[in-house]
Amino acid sequence: METVSKAPRRRSRFFLAEARVAYLCLLPAFLGLIFLTYVPLLGVLGISLTNWTGLATPEFIGFDNYIKIFTTDPYIKDSIIATIYFAILSVIGSMIYSLFIAMLLNRKIPARGFFRAVFYVPYVLPAVAIYVGWSWLYEANFGFFNYLLSEVGLHKVLFIADSSYVVPSLSLISVWLAGNLIVIFLAGLQNVPIVYHEAAEMDGANGWQRFLHITLPSMSPIIFYNLLMSLIANLQVVTPALALTNGGPGNASRFMTYLMYDQAFVNYKLGYACATTFIIFAILAAFTIVLFKTSNRWIYNEGGDDK
Repeated sequence: METVSKAPRRRSRFFLAEARVAYLCLLPAFLGLIFLTYVPLLGVLGISLTNWTGLATPEFIGFDNYIKIFTTDPYIKDSIIATIYFAILSVIGSMIYSLFIAMLLNRKIPARGFFRAVFYVPYVLPAVAIYVGWSWLYEANFGFFNYLLSEVGLHKVLFIADSSYVVPSLSLISVWLAGNLIVIFLAGLQNVPIVYHEAAEMDGANGWQRFLHITLPSMSPIIFYNLLMSLIANLQVVTPALALTNGGPGNASRFMTYLMYDQAFVNYKLGYACATTFIIFAILAAFTIVLFKTSNRWIYNEGGDDK
């Protein structure tokens, strides 16, 4: 009787000790999250309520910066539209391109390891160098793309000097840089149970049907992760505008992060720039919430139930 009563106590002490170890191991991550994410975020919010140039003493002005952004700022509307337009094109293009390439690289082809490295290398190269290289391809008079157009009898295109083409042209570069998504998709494809494909093939399903009803559902958690990461990255786009267009032509590529950079480090309006940063954060949060709220409709769990 005494032995039976002691057993639950030992188990409870064991679970408590295990919980303490878990909390101790999580402590560095919690501290990093607090001091590297939440404290800076609160700092940005506080600075956004001031008029501060970075040199003089900050002057508290309440929500005046936010009011000015939405009432008198001549760039904010075009900036939001350009950012969302770029993000939509880049995310959709990157997801389709990276999944397609990953499926090709998942097949047994000669020099498969070499081609995997080739498609991943652009992601690890310096971003500014990549965009400068693409600017030579886009060059209006002697660029490679315009050379191809002239060879087939078409008019030359001002890829990054025409407001109608600049965002799609920059999005194409972003799609080409999606090597990290390819690697993640490739890892996911290798974990799709082969028995599902074999059973479907025995039942007469063709390649498209197997892709639609087996590969995509099995890959849906990976698709969700890549979609989320790509959306967050492309809504914070700044390198193309800095390296190639300086926000032009007109305001066609004046993305919100570039607008924030211009306000902070060109015009020295740090309070105003922080208000813009917080608006970027709000847009990111809105898109992320929508993505999470709708994910349970299409993410498939291996157990058969949706999230």
